Amino acid sequence: MQDYTKVSVLIVGGGPAGLSAGITVKRRNPNADVCVIDKAAAAGNHNLSGAVLESESLAKLLDPIDPQWRSSDEAKAVLLGTVEKDNMMFFCGRKWAFNILPLLKMARGLKLAFGQMMHEGDCICSVSKLTAWLSKIASAEGVEVMHGFAAENILWDEGTGRATGVKLVDQGLNKERQKERNYLAGEIISADVVILAEGCDGLLSEKFIQRAGLSREGHQLYSLGVKELIRVSDAQYQAFTEGRVVHAMGWPIWRPLIGPSMFGGGIMYPMATNHIAVGMIVGLDYKYCDFNPQDALTLFKEHAWVKPFIDGGQVTEAGAKMIPEGGLYAVPRCPATGTIGRGNVVLIGDSAGFVNMLKIKGLHNAIESGIAAGTAAADNLDSPLAVAQCYSRLLKDTRVLKELETAKNFRQTVARFGPLQGIPLSIFGGWLPKFNIEPDYQTMTPQRYRLKPPVRFDKDTFTAMAATVHREDQPCHLLIGDPAVCAEQCLPKFGAPCITFCPAGVYETIHGQPKPANPSNCLHCKTCQRKCPFDNIRWTVPEPTGGPRYKTM
Repeated sequence: MQDYTKVSVLIVGGGPAGLSAGITVKRRNPNADVCVIDKAAAAGNHNLSGAVLESESLAKLLDPIDPQWRSSDEAKAVLLGTVEKDNMMFFCGRKWAFNILPLLKMARGLKLAFGQMMHEGDCICSVSKLTAWLSKIASAEGVEVMHGFAAENILWDEGTGRATGVKLVDQGLNKERQKERNYLAGEIISADVVILAEGCDGLLSEKFIQRAGLSREGHQLYSLGVKELIRVSDAQYQAFTEGRVVHAMGWPIWRPLIGPSMFGGGIMYPMATNHIAVGMIVGLDYKYCDFNPQDALTLFKEHAWVKPFIDGGQVTEAGAKMIPEGGLYAVPRCPATGTIGRGNVVLIGDSAGFVNMLKIKGLHNAIESGIAAGTAAADNLDSPLAVAQCYSRLLKDTRVLKELETAKNFRQTVARFGPLQGIPLSIFGGWLPKFNIEPDYQTMTPQRYRLKPPVRFDKDTFTAMAATVHREDQPCHLLIGDPAVCAEQCLPKFGAPCITFCPAGVYETIHGQPKPANPSNCLHCKTCQRKCPFDNIRWTVPEPTGGPRYKTM
């Protein structure tokens, strides 16, 4: 590519969805100029998941390139094996654990939606490594994959109903936003087609949704996942076994009748030799103003069923990420056409919200949607305004929207009635009316989370294990709308929850004023933007290459 500032197809976000789109465009139209930009320093640095993957989507992407890809050393290093032992646990208190997989098998036999929660036969993988691998494949196919390129704005022309490109963030400003000697104005990248693949709660994605007049049937609901990679002994790793994955509901975030009552649960996946990934995922519609998801992770690790596998182990990597859980009702569409995008712009993967909460995964849908977007872009370069229409039509022929249809009321039902009533009721989700669910930030109350670990969670060490880094002397990318709201309303009523729930310890109270005192710690999870009880925080993009540098997450 001679000039990256003018391309045929621009993909914002270099995760599995965006890279799948880029690979597909080049495969179908080798002469197209395809550029993927990503704000991370390197491929995979900002990608975190469990992860288990339904490999059919990966086969659909890679088989046309190399039918023998499964036998390559790279594939074997990324896909760590298949799930042979699927544990779906319910933790009742600190000691008791019950495997409820037989109930899921019964649900599958009865063709109930709950039967989707099984993972046997799926691939276990690190999404960071998967992303790095797909980035190499994309580059080999002729896609220009550029890291350290952070976009802050989408250039939307309402008159023509199309995007002309994106603007990159300015670099070389000091904390007072004054130009330094190394100042570099953000460039404009012009494109015929723009594919938004930023991941959950993407900055450009949300700006596009607003400017292009897209709407959701219901609010997007989010969860926060916090995860640690733990090196354990040979004996512990062998006891856990390589082909086992664990998903656990119940304690410490849900105790029926007595509380707490939160949606989510713990996970355990085997990773590279002698490493086990342990995580906690918590729906951000929780109501406890002093709740820290990392405390729940600590309590999960101390459970009598979990502890023997990881006791004495060493945390080698850590991170946090939001997950879009709203499902089909939260997918943004053009009111006039029903398209998931408009004109020459489409949304894919987590930017669109294609996570299937009944399967507890969405990586396969991210790849599948990327393939559909790439196909639509490649086939309509002569008529870019038809891309969104074509993409949405192609999606209807894939399993993405069909899956989301089966799970469309699951998360809303749990949010409306709580786990105790909502999970059983969600069996009938397809027949229940659509519930009007309030956004996550409105659920906060002065209630307290009663289960506390004996030792305060060390956020500094957690952040260090994420290897996050930003240039210190740049403008703060976390904007407080009205500081008086923080000091005069949030602090006395809720105790400034951002100080507690931020996994990186970004927020502190200084002289009675809650503020983002440590923006260089930010993990780019954006939880503060979605859980501030007064909707008073906005995440903006920092200078490129900032943020975590995940390797195996």
